[in-house]
Amino acid sequence: MKSLLRATTALAGVALAGSAFAADLPRRAAPPPIFTPVPVFTWTGAYFGINAGYAFDASSRSNNSTFVIPGGVGLTSGPAAVATFRNRSQDGFSGGAQVGYNYQFTPGSGVVVGIEADAQYLDFGRDRNNAFVSGGAIAPGLILNDPRGLASLDYFGTVRGRLGYAFDRTLVYGTGGFAYGSGSADRSFGGYAGNDSFRTGYAVGGGIEYALPTDSFLNFFRSSAVTLKVEGLYVNLDRGTRNQGVLLVNAANLAPAYVTPIGPRDDEFAVVRAGLNYKFGSY
Repeated sequence: MKSLLRATTALAGVALAGSAFAADLPRRAAPPPIFTPVPVFTWTGAYFGINAGYAFDASSRSNNSTFVIPGGVGLTSGPAAVATFRNRSQDGFSGGAQVGYNYQFTPGSGVVVGIEADAQYLDFGRDRNNAFVSGGAIAPGLILNDPRGLASLDYFGTVRGRLGYAFDRTLVYGTGGFAYGSGSADRSFGGYAGNDSFRTGYAVGGGIEYALPTDSFLNFFRSSAVTLKVEGLYVNLDRGTRNQGVLLVNAANLAPAYVTPIGPRDDEFAVVRAGLNYKFGSY
């Protein structure tokens, strides 16, 4: 019995000593928190969007709006007539859509290159062929046509390169490339058959674009980013007939009846517009 008591006492002492030793040991350190890096924004990726703005005459020449029609010879029913067109017909709404691709060399901030194509509707005013006529009267069967180039443009488009620098979500860029456009032979516009001729030229400009957060309320398509931009373009289209412009048109067949000896050289106009793009690809 005495031996059993001695063994029990010894075991209790060892247990107490072990507990005290364990209490003196340092506690195990908690695991470090898991670090999740925030994705760095990049402009790399394809995009599409819409835009709207205002277009207006940007020619360096004076915007002549008054033309003299010789008297007689089937053009007027009396003496020479003077036709004065409205200058306001040389500006109006512009809107359309664009698609493109950007590549950014370094994520975050850095150089961005890209290419963009767009197609635009132009409305230079439905009163573009209305004119005040003084002196003689226009002969029956003839209608007036504004000989200035912009009056016959109904749409244009461009295919341009883009080069810019990104400051994280803000992109400042310049742009330039090929441009094209055409008009309408719509009789309600006083048009003529040659008004729908296809014209080519160039466009240059620049702009600034900002990328909204991915969870923006505008992100209807679940794209990697929604971007907003403001852009200005200068467009120059070669008319081919540099020193003439149609002034009188046969109402029956829209054929030219009288061509002014001096008219516009090229179609030159500027567009200021705002746009919305949906970007897909890298974050």
